[in-house]
Amino acid sequence: MIRRRDFCKTMAAAPVALAMPGLLRSSFADEVSSIVLISQTGLPYLPMMVMEELKLVEKNAGKLGVASLKPEFKSMGGTQSLIDALLSGQMTFGVTGVPGLCVLWDKTAGTPNEVRALSAVQSMPFMLVTNRPSIKTLRDFTEHDKIAVPAVKVSSQAICLQMAVAKEWGFENYAKLDAYTITRSHPEAAVSVMSKASEINSHYSVAPFYYYELATQGVHKVLNSYDTLGGPGTNGVMLMTKKFRDANPKVTQTVYAALSEAEDFINKKPNEAAEIYIKAAKEKRSSQAEMAKFISDPDNIWTTMPQQTMTFAGFMNKVGTMKRLPNSWKDLYMPECHDLAGT
Repeated sequence: MIRRRDFCKTMAAAPVALAMPGLLRSSFADEVSSIVLISQTGLPYLPMMVMEELKLVEKNAGKLGVASLKPEFKSMGGTQSLIDALLSGQMTFGVTGVPGLCVLWDKTAGTPNEVRALSAVQSMPFMLVTNRPSIKTLRDFTEHDKIAVPAVKVSSQAICLQMAVAKEWGFENYAKLDAYTITRSHPEAAVSVMSKASEINSHYSVAPFYYYELATQGVHKVLNSYDTLGGPGTNGVMLMTKKFRDANPKVTQTVYAALSEAEDFINKKPNEAAEIYIKAAKEKRSSQAEMAKFISDPDNIWTTMPQQTMTFAGFMNKVGTMKRLPNSWKDLYMPECHDLAGT
């Protein structure tokens, strides 16, 4: 997860770290012959799982003249680990939230180490759930409650909560509920809310965890992030550096083509996508049919088109988390997705 002090320390080393070769180059071409793609836990990372299982990078590499390209897929536990991997040259592409992209772009834009997103990975809601019967709206939270988010103050969920609070109490009070938030991974937070065995009684959750939580007796929804954002919003983006794209245009096109094909597969074959998720995530709670139902939920939009980027960027700029405001969403993304109707 992004923590400001850790982030500043990491960025101080960025010019050296991003200049490191880190990746193997082909003996017969200028572009790299291996890449590392990193994701995390949960249904938002299904497109990466499909890419790996169906070998879509390898398939599209052959079409684009980089047939020797070898992808390696890895999983990491948090956004800060992903950023460290990017800046140390141990990662080529990685999935993170829009706020993480905004902070990284803000720190690096216009430098040789500029960070952007290749595209969106999907649009999916966050769901604020609780096991406390008396909590019906944001105004019902008290100092006795703990709301789990992936990282306090800076995660997508934490910032989306601040947006909702600003609408409820006025912008000057946007941080009113920050003191009630606590950092926990989604799996750990979900167990806490469902078991009612810890101080954590609420969770700003992602799929499939909020499906399980809401199916648990005594747990109910307080807020859907789409309501706060005014519509569907990108949950994850494919992070990379502009420097890598400039040096490796065919590899970049290959990954974008593979991601686009994965989205198409998920939309057309949710049952097969569910089987892939269960295998990759070692999912034991859901059947294939139930997981396919989650995947086909109309709220879950499998697309590379960015949505609500400027909503996040505008809010973060207003509160000072992001110092400069991009002119448009395209400033934060690579040209591969610029022809889409993004926001």
